[in-house]
This record gives sequence, structure tokens and C-alpha cells, in this order.
Amino acid sequence: MKTVLLLAVLSFSYASVPQQPKQEDFGIPELHKIKTITLSPSYGCQGPEERGYQNTALYLSSLSRRRNTRELVFMGPCGSQDRVEAMTSGDNMGLIADLGEIPLETVTAQLAFNTKGVDSVDFYSKFAQIVKVQLNHTYAVLVSGTEIRGFYVFTVTGHVPNKRLDLMYAVKDFQIVGVRAESPGFNWSAENTMEAARK
Repeated sequence: MKTVLLLAVLSFSYASVPQQPKQEDFGIPELHKIKTITLSPSYGCQGPEERGYQNTALYLSSLSRRRNTRELVFMGPCGSQDRVEAMTSGDNMGLIADLGEIPLETVTAQLAFNTKGVDSVDFYSKFAQIVKVQLNHTYAVLVSGTEIRGFYVFTVTGHVPNKRLDLMYAVKDFQIVGVRAESPGFNWSAENTMEAARK
């Protein structure tokens, strides 16, 4: 009888302990480590069997891939000049700066914003949504989205127009964010209206 009572108490004790939810595997990248990837072909020059972003995009985390939140896309219709585009799906935004021909190994977060280290407007990096692909150039990318914020740098190490883009890249900052509050109504084409005067 004592054994049955002990088993009942243990079973009740185990059942009353709240079960921890399984930790989601975000597969976040290690910072400051150089990795390589080949994107092929360009998104605009795929054959009928190659539809989608699977091989044309860089995904920095497992979460990015599951959500199809591309941090970089190799773009360019067949026969056109190739370019790379930062994350712009949904309400995600990204900006890229061409830093010129500097070694990826030497790029710090600080250097990415001003490669000369000189306090002059002419030397600060110029960020845009899309930049053209140039062999041996290094780029800095800022991404911001509902779930992901990040900053990474990459160098173009090989390029066959519309067919292949070889990159070395290093992530400098990466965060999975939980939105605590958000202004509703984001829209890529929404214009602005004057706020009513307060009385």
C-alpha cells in the first residue's frame, strides 16, 4: 500500500511541474567568422525548374530560411547587369553599401561606416537598397525586420554574369527580436499627412 501511495504522490508531483516549451532552434550565426556561399543562378535568370529563392539568396539563420526572409538576393534578368538586393520582403528592410576593394578580414563594424576613418561626409558609406555586383568589392549590409535585425559584410570572390556569385561573408551583429509594441499601418507606398493641430 505504501508503494502505491508513494507512486501516486510521485506521479502527481511530476504532473504538477509545468512543462517547459521546447526552445525553438533559430540557428543564429556565429559572429565575426568568415563563411563562403555560392548563389546560382541570378533570381531573374532562372530556368523553369529553378523557381524560387532557394539557391539565389543568402539566409543567415535557420529562422530566416523557414520564414523565407532573405537577407540578400542575387538579382538580374538574363543579359542584364547583375546586382544584389538587401532584405525587402513584407515589412522587412535592408540597405547595402559598397566599401570598395578592402579585405573582408579587416572590416569591423566601425570601419564599415567609414573606411577611411576621417570625419568628412565624403568618406561615410553610402547605403542603398540595391547595388551592382563588382568582383573583389566588399559590401556592408544592414537588415531590419519584424523578427530579425542584423549587420553583415561580404566580399564578391567570383562572378559569372547571371549564372553564379561566389561570396565570403561575416556576420557582425544578429538578433531575433520580439516586438513589444508596433505602430500599425506600415506600407511601402504610404504617403504622409499633416497631423491635426492640437488645441
